[in-house]
Amino acid sequence: MSKVMLWEGVFPAVTTKFHEDDSLDHAEMERCFALNIAAGVDGLIVCGSLGEASTLDPAEKLEILKTAKRVAGRRPVLLTVSDGATRNACKLAEAGARAGADGLMVLPGLPYKSDARETQLHYRAVAAAGGLPVLIYNNPVAYGVDITPAMLEEMADEPLFVAVKESSDDIRRVTEIINRLGGRYRVFAGVDNLALESFAMGAVGWVAGAGLAFPRENTAIWQLARAGRFEEARAIYRWLRPVLDIDVSTKLVQNIKLAEAIALGSNDRCRAPRLPLAGAERARVTQLIEQAMRTRPELPALQRAAE
Repeated sequence: MSKVMLWEGVFPAVTTKFHEDDSLDHAEMERCFALNIAAGVDGLIVCGSLGEASTLDPAEKLEILKTAKRVAGRRPVLLTVSDGATRNACKLAEAGARAGADGLMVLPGLPYKSDARETQLHYRAVAAAGGLPVLIYNNPVAYGVDITPAMLEEMADEPLFVAVKESSDDIRRVTEIINRLGGRYRVFAGVDNLALESFAMGAVGWVAGAGLAFPRENTAIWQLARAGRFEEARAIYRWLRPVLDIDVSTKLVQNIKLAEAIALGSNDRCRAPRLPLAGAERARVTQLIEQAMRTRPELPALQRAAE
């Protein structure tokens, strides 16, 4: 599990790219993933909510994982495991391990809202099936299942549970987890527009979304915060904040894909039932991203940690 030592910094939850015929566009995924790697991100997370996981077949998820692995080099690639049936989640975890995943980001068995006992057994089963380190994804706002600090304490006996993506929308949770469990879990910010606040309270990573369109600036915020250069980090964060807000939306996929289309020259094709933004929604996000590009700050000198 030595690769877990690399589990800090910016781990973007990358989007899934499609051709016009709805098939996977691996070439465009490779290009966009490579832009993030070149910008200095510390890992990639594939097939998450932002990656339209609910519309992907298990075989497609493994293909996307392999594409990300080709691009990531020595950086870890995590496969998201999200399924309504624990047995299916276990099958994907096992297949992901065989396909070369470095770890798993695991969600509860949605859309059912499991209780604490059911949630913990689901996570333990998936971890055992995959045999890989697990990033526990806690997002009670979106999914209705809260993995509380007390539950994390009960789960702490499983060594494969190594990190928590904290998306409760309550910045106090970072402190509560650390106060209760010390450094047992590596806490990752899971809400884009609470990232710098989370770093200030001790989070060591960021599962980034909207910053896919601005990967250099995303990475700079983390690196400056890690170096204690918070004044410089705040300046970039305040500039990026309107972009980060588009992640906190039921249409985060469409929002962020449009941002990538504008800023990275990609496309915003989605898999139905999602459709690209239109009308006033499209105009608002377009204006926001174009404004961010016009006012893009000059980044300070940064030295990346050794690979």
